[in-house]
Amino acid sequence: MPHKIGFVVVSSSGHEDGFSARELMIHAPTVSGWRSPRFCQFPQEIVLQMVERCRIRKLQLLAHQYMISSKIEFYISESLPEYFVPYQAERFRRLGYVSLCDNEKTGCKARELKSVYVDAVGQFLKLIFHQNHVNKYNIYNQVALVAINIIGDPADFGDKSNITSREKLIDHYLGHNPEDPALEGTYVGRPDHISPLDDLAFDMYQDPDVAQIIRKLDERKREAVQKERYDHAKKLKQAIADLQKVGERLGRYEVEKRCAVEKEDYDLAKEKKQQMARYRAQVYEQLELHGLLQGEPEPLMDPSSPRCQKPVASPPRPGEMVTENPRAAPFLQEKPSSHALTPPQLSAMDLDESPPTAGPLPRSNVETLPYDERPLPATRKPQGELGEAEMSEAEISSARRGGITGEPEALTEKALREASSAIDVLGENLVAGAYSKTWSCREDALLALYKKLLEMPIGTPKEDLKSTLRAAIFLTRRAIKDIVTSVFQASLKLLKMIITQYIPKHRLSKLETTHCVERTVPVLLSRTGDSSSRLRIMASNFIQEMALFKEVRPLQIIPSYLVQPLKANTSTHLAMSQLDLLARLLRDLGTGSSGFTVDNVMKFAVSSLEHRVYEVREMAVRVILDLYRQHQALVLEHLPPDDSSTRKNLLYKTIFEGFAKIDGRPTDAEIRAQKRAATEEAEKHKREEIKALQGQLAALKEPQAGIQEKESGAAVPRSQDTQGRKATPPGAPDIPEDHCLDNLCIFCGERSESFTEEGLDLHYWKHCLMLMRCGHCRQVVEISSLTEHLLTECDKRDEFGKCHRCSEAVPMEELPRHIKARECNPAKPEKLANRCPLCHENFTPGEEAWKAHLMGPAGCTMNLRKTHVLHKAQAPQQGKSPTVAKSGTTGPKAGSKIPTPKGGLSKSSHRTHTQR
Repeated sequence: MPHKIGFVVVSSSGHEDGFSARELMIHAPTVSGWRSPRFCQFPQEIVLQMVERCRIRKLQLLAHQYMISSKIEFYISESLPEYFVPYQAERFRRLGYVSLCDNEKTGCKARELKSVYVDAVGQFLKLIFHQNHVNKYNIYNQVALVAINIIGDPADFGDKSNITSREKLIDHYLGHNPEDPALEGTYVGRPDHISPLDDLAFDMYQDPDVAQIIRKLDERKREAVQKERYDHAKKLKQAIADLQKVGERLGRYEVEKRCAVEKEDYDLAKEKKQQMARYRAQVYEQLELHGLLQGEPEPLMDPSSPRCQKPVASPPRPGEMVTENPRAAPFLQEKPSSHALTPPQLSAMDLDESPPTAGPLPRSNVETLPYDERPLPATRKPQGELGEAEMSEAEISSARRGGITGEPEALTEKALREASSAIDVLGENLVAGAYSKTWSCREDALLALYKKLLEMPIGTPKEDLKSTLRAAIFLTRRAIKDIVTSVFQASLKLLKMIITQYIPKHRLSKLETTHCVERTVPVLLSRTGDSSSRLRIMASNFIQEMALFKEVRPLQIIPSYLVQPLKANTSTHLAMSQLDLLARLLRDLGTGSSGFTVDNVMKFAVSSLEHRVYEVREMAVRVILDLYRQHQALVLEHLPPDDSSTRKNLLYKTIFEGFAKIDGRPTDAEIRAQKRAATEEAEKHKREEIKALQGQLAALKEPQAGIQEKESGAAVPRSQDTQGRKATPPGAPDIPEDHCLDNLCIFCGERSESFTEEGLDLHYWKHCLMLMRCGHCRQVVEISSLTEHLLTECDKRDEFGKCHRCSEAVPMEELPRHIKARECNPAKPEKLANRCPLCHENFTPGEEAWKAHLMGPAGCTMNLRKTHVLHKAQAPQQGKSPTVAKSGTTGPKAGSKIPTPKGGLSKSSHRTHTQR
């Protein structure tokens, strides 16, 4: 029967901070899933490794609401190539692809759940994400995946074809049709049946603890059906339906609490937490009341009975023990307020059965364990009401287990030899409890030891104190390895008390603290690689807390363990936890007298860069970057030089680009982006200039066309022959028919085949030696009329004044100083000399003298355009400009302007450009 297949993330091509691909391994209402880096290159890849070789039957993908990939491809493989070697095509077999909706119809407010039915065998699954759908929310062009679910069965489970054929044959003779609508949603023994509890939608909308209880109840329902206990199965079925509503509600509360935390509304977050706690506790109490958390059904109260209003417990059964289950617990840490929510009554519990004769159900107050860590109570024995007074640890433990009593089993010979020294100090009963196969006895033994150490009087002989401490550390070290969460938590609590209270209280030496740390830290570090994420986090947090104890910090022991190089067979979880702890403690302790030095941290981090798992290498990069912020020069000594060959390694490229960001320097990617933006801007500016010059040329041709019409009208002879041919009058100059001004600059007189409409526009705008662009209004003007332009035409003309000495335009702010200094070259009258506004020199008067001054090699030295055309042919000889009939001029009329993007090409009104 296909079921949900567990998996781990082997590698991914990248992710945004806080949205690692490892998030895909968790299914819960509050998960964020994986996101690609911002502005990443496509395609993006994720490789998953399933817990075993299996036959995949169904894949489910939950897409993001707006970071949506246009297409996702699936590949499967039996094994994985060597790391750092590109995934070879022959290793992965392509299964196909799915296309995802762009989500425009929903306004990017809904998530698409895609289910794909396949039939493929392998252990490694690769997903390739293609280009994202574009929308207004996805401003960084990312793709994301909220969750993925794999459903299948072990590939080595055996050949079921014969069984399947036999069952189909039996169904055929019995007249059963598996596709009968009446059987929809039921399990009829089909080998391809997929439970709704394995569906991705179930986990993504259910509270994790309630989901676990629902699965257990579903198993018991199937067992009841097999035993033909249909009344009990019916009750379990209805309870499952009711619990699904409860789980969805708790999941919604959890999401609301998370949103409140992100908004820093901690009052609302606390209220939601308490609301969840009250609601969860009441639901669990109802489940316990009706025996639905136990393997056997319990007698229920008659709803019509007046005693139905008071919770009662079933009578005790001799020798019955509690089930070991460290999950979910129905206890409150504080009293519910008057406005507490009342969960819906489970309809499966309202059955007509005789009420038992028992006392009231006790309510206990557990202070140490969160709800998802507490054991579920089973059959309760009669107890009195627990008051509000503070209870001892033993009473709390007894209440949590529902008043279970009993002695632990006797120690084996091996245990007696192993724990002989602890037995001599602590007694056989306590050690037997610590070695018991029942988790509750192990926890009780640790709590009893905790109480014994707290109550040891001051003044006890030092030898007795030391022997008791060593015996306690022996049992604590064993309990740290325990797989039951509550026992593990009790061991951490005991260890913390020994270090922070027992040793300082009795003034024991640092050697005893060193003994405690050295005996327990290696075991705690091994627990950071546990398969349970909850235990990993608890172990890591405790190590960090212990390293900061004032009794442990001066010893510098824990940092020395964290900088030990990773072994080749080190698990991914252990390597990740060690690097994470190193990064956190490095921020807390620094590198001064803490056990951490730049040398030992960098040696460990550089060696971790060669780890086979991408996430480990990525975290090592973060450690290096964090250390670089404090010790730049020392960090660079442990890395290869920053050159092109080193940057071929993506890890070192990432490191050096991170260094650049820390130093405030642009990275290679940013430099390329800046160059690309500058090039695009230049191209855009050039296109705008060409477009503007085309407009100028069109405006220029209008007066030229009128002048040419007048010239042609004056040149037409009055007498024509009878055939209509034109007669040329004697003595008239020959005008070539192909004469036109399209290839001629009317300002400098240069003629070129490149002077097309666009080419001539560009020549005016950038290259003509007789023109320039005003630096204030960007209008193209003749250099000879620049002074007049600045005083009368420019947009900034109010900011200029005329010097009566040099006759040039001077900014109003500088004009008083300019006149007072009398350093300018005096101007001569216009009839005697021209005045250049660029070099401020007087030269020969006349129109042609301007060309010689601005275009000649010995002329104006301040004409910046002259250097760009030295390689071109010299302009026509001075005084021999192209001549035509005296009936008109080739240039624009006196006083006309050639429009430009910001006003156009300006022409002064005191002269014409070129005479014909």
